[in-house]
Amino acid sequence: MKKVMEGSMAVAEAVKLSRPAVIAAYPITPQTHIVEDLADMVANGECNAQYVNVESEHSAASAVLGSQAAGARSFTATSSQGLLLMAEVLFNIAGMRLPLVLVNVNRAVSAPINIWNDHQDSFALRDCGFIQLFAETNQEAADLVFQAYRIAEDYRVMLPVMVNIDGFIISHSFSPVDIPEQAKVDEYLPAYKPLMKLDTANPISWGTMGGPDVYSEIRYSLSQAILNSKPVIAQAADEFNKIFGRGGSGIVEGYHLEDAETVIVAMGSILGTIKEAVKERRKAGEKIGILKIRTYRPFPEQEIREALKNAKTVIVISKEISLGYTSALFTEIKAALYSLAQRPRMAGFIAGLGGRDITLSTIYEALDVSKKEEPELYFLDTSKELEMLEVN
Repeated sequence: MKKVMEGSMAVAEAVKLSRPAVIAAYPITPQTHIVEDLADMVANGECNAQYVNVESEHSAASAVLGSQAAGARSFTATSSQGLLLMAEVLFNIAGMRLPLVLVNVNRAVSAPINIWNDHQDSFALRDCGFIQLFAETNQEAADLVFQAYRIAEDYRVMLPVMVNIDGFIISHSFSPVDIPEQAKVDEYLPAYKPLMKLDTANPISWGTMGGPDVYSEIRYSLSQAILNSKPVIAQAADEFNKIFGRGGSGIVEGYHLEDAETVIVAMGSILGTIKEAVKERRKAGEKIGILKIRTYRPFPEQEIREALKNAKTVIVISKEISLGYTSALFTEIKAALYSLAQRPRMAGFIAGLGGRDITLSTIYEALDVSKKEEPELYFLDTSKELEMLEVN
């Protein structure tokens, strides 16, 4: 059934339909609406889950670590500083191979204090062991919740999944969203049957001390598990498409790539604006396409290389910066293309930090600059301000 709803509401509906047994979260802008809606659903008897009120995001992550270890499908959500406060526990959740689903409503990190959207928070935790998915629209934000549980709980994976949605742009904007029937969700996402759990009738040790004799092997195993999850992610999207009539590829998606000489690579809600810019430039005869990254971890190295092998120019527009160098996304895409016999020209752009508007003119600036030069660290829409800083 289609409803016009806020992105946060759509996510809350998807979580409810996924039948979690435990929900624990602490409110933080712009994530709060998700857990407010879920609290109402639990209080009204619409969602049969134990809702745990906690005193911080660290406690929320600790609570769902415990509930997942006990064999209960669990959920939490956060943003920005809250995600960073969870960091210690998130590494443990991944290391213990607990299939938690966490929705991160992307927001800039301090300082200065900023409540608007960019991708600094989730990129800061790209190495914590979570699979990371990025939503482009309200619809995809909801759909990825179902797929995240399907991926996480697959016995071939058994890893936590972070679904990233752009703060305010998705979380607080309204658009039509198709909310599926419970029966169809149950068909796609069966009841959770944990591979392992804490059980007094069958005691096991979990998350214990690992010295130098085993630590490297365990981290290697975790890394391989994340890399090996790509076929499961693709399969989850394919089966979602068969049941619900949408779902995409799960890993990356191309837009006008067939004849594209210039390809823009990006993630999240920015893709809508980029598509409009590409439509306009193609009308003018420019062969431009888009590569959408939906799955950031595991990093889709082979898929990116295959999609961009015929491109003459690759433009990466990222809403994050690896301070002291360039964007992490640009660095990794450049490395992925290194082995191509004919490497494309590369241009890396930073945009939208702290919620700065990304407009058609922003995208046109990136396209125009890339025709003349190959910057690795170019801040879009900020040239005058940066020139003043350099002079001063």
